[in-house]
This record gives sequence, structure tokens and C-alpha cells, in this order.
Amino acid sequence: MTMVRAAIFAALSFFASGFAAFAQDVTLTSRDGNVEISGNLLGFDGEFYRVDTIYGELTVDGSGVVCDGPGCPNLEAYVARVTFSGSPTIGRILMPALVEAFAIRENHELERETLENGDLFFVLRDPEEGRAVGEFLFRLHNSDEGFADLLANESDIAMSMREIRQEELRRGAEAGLGDLTARGRSRVMALDALVPVVSPSNPVQAITLPDLALVLSGGVENWSVLGGPDAPIAVHLHDARTGIGQASEDLLLRPAGKSLANAVVRHPDGPSLSAAVLDDPFALGITSRSEVGDTWELALSGRCGFALRANRRAVKTEDYPLTAPMFLYLPARRLPKLVREFLSYLRDPSAQLVIRRAGFVDQAPEEIPISQQGDRFANAIARAGDEVDLTELQRMVETLSPLRRLTTTFRFETGSVRLDAQSRSNVQQLARALEVGLYDSRRLVFVGFSDGEGPAEGNRRIALRRAEAVRNAVETAAETANLDRIAMSAEAFGEAMPMACDDTEWGRQVNRRVEVWVR
Repeated sequence: MTMVRAAIFAALSFFASGFAAFAQDVTLTSRDGNVEISGNLLGFDGEFYRVDTIYGELTVDGSGVVCDGPGCPNLEAYVARVTFSGSPTIGRILMPALVEAFAIRENHELERETLENGDLFFVLRDPEEGRAVGEFLFRLHNSDEGFADLLANESDIAMSMREIRQEELRRGAEAGLGDLTARGRSRVMALDALVPVVSPSNPVQAITLPDLALVLSGGVENWSVLGGPDAPIAVHLHDARTGIGQASEDLLLRPAGKSLANAVVRHPDGPSLSAAVLDDPFALGITSRSEVGDTWELALSGRCGFALRANRRAVKTEDYPLTAPMFLYLPARRLPKLVREFLSYLRDPSAQLVIRRAGFVDQAPEEIPISQQGDRFANAIARAGDEVDLTELQRMVETLSPLRRLTTTFRFETGSVRLDAQSRSNVQQLARALEVGLYDSRRLVFVGFSDGEGPAEGNRRIALRRAEAVRNAVETAAETANLDRIAMSAEAFGEAMPMACDDTEWGRQVNRRVEVWVR
């Protein structure tokens, strides 16, 4: 164990140095001796060298050169090293489960160590030779620190419960990381959700989003306003530096134009928040779906009668309005082959099952028959706008009855025609499914829906344009797919099937969507 600890802390000093161990003079000579490159070795991924030369940074295929100099790596004992930094919600439970499953699939032996500061360190070994082939370090801080480490070259991959902010994008570009919003620089690996929670002894069972915003901003301070006892509300949130804490304010307060009240109690993580709420019958907290613990989740209700809970299917389709994607942000440089294989594994169906078993929501598409959507169609009849007549509802039922709804749904950022983060990930997921032939000889229908603001016919036309835009985006992303084998079309029913009340911006945003139906 002493030797293991020594190796771990030696690895930590390597990680913290920002690859300083490689920043030494090397000379790469082609095997025929005709080409020679000298400079500082910035990195080696097991296949390619990155060298800072007088011509700038060059990437050189290791199979074609011989390395000479003090910084040259030992090719026979090469160890793929990677540091993840950021959200403990991702790094404490989900990533270890995925690393363990990956090691089993690749027939590697796995050693796990919890370091004195709470970080996690994994060593993957060749079972026959016993030598290390990979080292994975997870630095468990918060989303802010994850981006800071990535920008400072103190980690390779940032784990975040929120999208990167404009200031972080600017600093990343200044640090030479390029555009971190570009294709391939980030991915949604799984889904979580923000949920309001109370003690099980609290009689309140549901809350509207506007009321929740008022509670957080101090506009509602007593449970009696919400149908509960005459007692003050104690509000609990995650720390302001965490992705969950920041997402709570972004999703609940910003749309309402409100600021957080001063009396809010902050917590460093989900377990401590859940424990505090559980012990106080008059507490209300906002936490992640995966860290509810023994508290009671409040449904999100609407004044028009809708009520939504953060069940797996509602989160996957984004019908639940407080979905929280779980992000990985990647550097522009090549990562070691073993690390690239791990990142590819995250999209594998077996990894999606691991994600689900770990308590999070996977992104594997599911098909929902119309027979399991009775509530949605009942709401369509009960809540459709005054301009949606029986003929339009009958047309919708006739069109969709032979089809099944995919859980792959597309929604848009507030006040924008740009797809939100989860939906941009859905474009890539669906495109890859088309490329591997998953929907060959089948029919996909992109169906647009809208909110109820404005004339019904105008809303239907807008919804159709959105459906066509999403279909075109998927076709463009599916570069290697044989689209002649797939029938794809666009349809729209405008405001005929609302998912939430139209009396709030949250509800209108949920209703503006493009669903995918398949036959």
C-alpha cells in the first residue's frame, strides 16, 4: 500500500505540473534520418508527440520517428494519464461507476484510492503483465473550479452541471484553448434535474414555478401562502460556486427577473442539503434529482392543472422543465488512446445502462407507444387553445396513431431559435444512430409544437419551420448515413398538445418543441 500511495502522489505531482515533466528538450528524427525536429516536448499520448518548435507547436506520429533527449517517454511502459476536474455530482458516483465498467469490458484490473483531500484516483493494469496502462484522477471541487483547472492546463477534462459561461469562453480563447463551444469540444454524458424538496412531514405536495421563484427571492416567506402551515419557509440551496447552485438561479430566478434572497442557507453538496431539509419540517430545498435522499420531491404544478415530476422519461424528453444536463468539456489537443476509448465507451448502450443504474438519466432513445400517452392526449383535448378545433385534434391523432414517440426531443433556448444544450446533444445522438443504420427502412417524422401565444395558424407554421430546421440539422450531422434508406418528413400541430401552462415563460418554453415519432 505504501508503494501504491507513493505512486499516487508521484502521479499527482505530475498532473499538477501542467505536463511540466514533458517540457524538456527532445529531438525527433525520422527513421531514414532525413528529417529532424527539435524543441520542447509538450505531451505524448502513446501515439503522437506534441512538440513546441521554432515553427510553432507540431504534432508528430511516433511510429515514424526516434525520440532522443531527457524528456522522451518510455514507450514500452507508457501510461495513459488523464485528470478530470469539477462537479462532485458527476465525479463522485457516476464517473467511478463508468470507469469500473470500462475496465471490466476492456479486461483491465482496477485499483481505486480515495485520496486525503477526497479526490479519487484509479489505476488500470494489464492483467497479464501487472503494469499500469492508465491512471484516472478525479478532482472533486465544483463546476467553477473545473473550468478554472481546464483553462490553467491543470486538468484535461472539466466536469460541469452547467454550460460554460461567456467569461470562461473568453478566457479559454485567450489561453489558447480555442472555441470551447465548437463541435467536439463538449458533450452531454448524462442527464439530471433540479427538484424542489421538503421534509416528508410537510403537507405541501406541489408548487408552481412562479411561486418557487417567489420563495427563492423572498417574495413568499410563509408556508400558508402555498397551502401549508402558518410557519416561515427556510430556503436551502447548493453553494453559489457549484453548477447545481448556479443552475438553480439561472433556471428559476433569471426568467422571472428576480434576485436571490439574503436568508438562503447554502450547502457544499447534495447530501448535506438533503440532510438539513430532512431535519426541518419547514425547509424547502433545491437539489439534484440524483441526491434527493430521504426528502420528498414536490411536483411542479401549473395554475391550469398540469403537474410534472422529474421521472426518468420526463427528464429524458425535457418535458420536465428543470432538466440539468451533465457536461464534459474537452481540450483541443489529442488525448491518450485509452482515454479516447473511454470517452467513446460513454456513448455505448452498456454505458447508458450503467448511467441509469447509478441513479442518473441516460440518453439512450426509447420508443413510447401512443397507448402509453393517454394523459398527454387527454391534456391536448382539455387544454388546447380556443382556435384548435376538433378537426385539427382528429388530424393529429390520425397522423400519430401509427407511430411511436422517441424520447429524443428538441427544445430551444429562452427567446432564441438556437437549440438548448441537451437538444444539440440530441442532434448528434440521433445522427450517429442514422449513421449506424439503426433506423434503416423506417420512417421518422419530426413533429413541431408551439405555445399558445398568437394566432393558431401562425403558430403551426412556426412549429413546422422549427421541425424542418431540426430535421435538416440531423441530416447534416449524419455525414456517413445512407439517407435513401430512411424516410424522414416534418409535420406540425402548433398549440394542439401543450405540455405545460402558457401563463409563464417556463410553460411556453416547454411547449415550444420538436418531437420525433417513428414507425
